[in-house]
Amino acid sequence: MSERLLCRLTDIPDGSSRGFPAAPGAFTGLFAVRRGETVFVYVNSCPHIGLPLDPVPDRFLDAKGQNIICAAHGARFRVEDGECIHGPCFGDLLEKVEARIDAEGGIFVPADAGL
Repeated sequence: MSERLLCRLTDIPDGSSRGFPAAPGAFTGLFAVRRGETVFVYVNSCPHIGLPLDPVPDRFLDAKGQNIICAAHGARFRVEDGECIHGPCFGDLLEKVEARIDAEGGIFVPADAGL
């Protein structure tokens, strides 16, 4: 399977998030949330109406940094599994992207993620 490098783990401060542009030929970008040495990666699209989640670049979390939030209508999603816990898409899931961190701290995702 072909992969692409998003960034290094150290490029995302612990407890924060970062967005990434769509892969070549894709329309939808990705975003990652870091929790310690773990990173959760999702497609940047709300399951309710398909809009990007971030109101400004790299701002995917609520003020407390606890949940992912959709800027369009305030839906809240758990970081760990992307499930909507509040809002019009309650119970729906963000599209999770499998990610791996290599020995040098590089975060890799499938090359076709976001297609």
